[in-house]
Amino acid sequence: MQGFLDELPNAFPGGIAAESWWILGAIVLVALVVGWITHRVLPRLARRLVEASDTQWDDAMLEHGVLRQLAHLAPVLVLYLGIDAIPGLADAHVDLVRKGLLLAIVYFVARTLSRFLSACNDMYTNHGGTRRRPIKGYVQLGKLVVYLVALILGVAILIERSPLLLLSGIGALGAVLMLVFKDTILSLVASVQIASNDLLRIGDWIEMPSLGVDGDVVDIALHTVKVQNFDKTIVTIPTHRLIDDSFKNWRGMQDAGARRIKRALNLDQTSVHFLDADERQRLSRFGLLDDHFQRMRERLEEWNAELADSDPVNTHRLTNIGCFRAYVAAYLQANPRIDTDKTLMVRQLAPSATGLPLELYCFAGTTNWSEYEDIQADIFDHLLAILPEFGLSLFQQPTGFDLARLAPSREAPRDEAQQDGRRETPEDPA
Repeated sequence: MQGFLDELPNAFPGGIAAESWWILGAIVLVALVVGWITHRVLPRLARRLVEASDTQWDDAMLEHGVLRQLAHLAPVLVLYLGIDAIPGLADAHVDLVRKGLLLAIVYFVARTLSRFLSACNDMYTNHGGTRRRPIKGYVQLGKLVVYLVALILGVAILIERSPLLLLSGIGALGAVLMLVFKDTILSLVASVQIASNDLLRIGDWIEMPSLGVDGDVVDIALHTVKVQNFDKTIVTIPTHRLIDDSFKNWRGMQDAGARRIKRALNLDQTSVHFLDADERQRLSRFGLLDDHFQRMRERLEEWNAELADSDPVNTHRLTNIGCFRAYVAAYLQANPRIDTDKTLMVRQLAPSATGLPLELYCFAGTTNWSEYEDIQADIFDHLLAILPEFGLSLFQQPTGFDLARLAPSREAPRDEAQQDGRRETPEDPA
């Protein structure tokens, strides 16, 4: 074994003494021990201290891995400081190793600062700062500056030049770079914003009417985003257009597991009236209206008790549209295919020339398109069929059949003319 170690240095150009190998091995061993301590021992100790602390900033630092990034620096610093202790190494070899270690230090420092900025953003958000003035944009800008500075320092280390010299050269080439790589720069910035803000994922359903987009995202690249529309056509969108223009992402609906139903029935306003005793008796057959009648009976008795005049004109009475609105709300509440944990209401909109809109606002308990349309159709099939039970009718534009019913009959005048002609015809002299 000793003979092998004595012959091993001769395999390298210039030869390296055996003592140098032992010192190098010791330095590497120390770096490994330091790395094991910073990656295994210190994180456990730090986690215990964080859990015992009542402050929140240390939780954010631990969650975003700030300490984990700092732990990478320790063994690299040991190697960087110990490289000078190895005798017999050529200056070219030392410079090469130093450059590599300095690049690693710059990288880990940049990563640590980036994680630190993310932790600061979380601490600010948890204290309610987002509602007042969000700083996420400033944090993203800070990260961009950190990585840009790290890039400049890395290039300066490789070419052994001052970073200020690189900045002056970049300033001179900035105009040319912006002109030549304009689309690439725009797409790169847009990609960073899309990724950091989680605006888009593969599989998301998006709508962008200005570009004819209505389908699922199938690919996200630097310059383009590919979308497959529901008619199976493929649309390619420049990435920066997703930042310049607005688009609708249906991921929130898919994550919620429910899809909104928002549709109105236009009722004929002339069919709205107060209920008489016979109509109240007929509507009492509906089990879904029991609670409504009980509740309204108590309210009407309370309201009308204060009125001295017993004339029906001066009293509060039930209306057919109010009972229908209560029936629709109870029908939706009892429908097992409706998600009743989310917003559910039946409201009247402003009357117009096309009738009185009665809008249903609720959520189907599915995101499947076919099932959603089936649930919506079943609801309105039922409501359209049961509407006459409440003495209400829908409003719709007159059709040719309506005009034909209103037009005077042409058969009767023709018959009368024929009869008059027969009376005026003189009798045959024969």
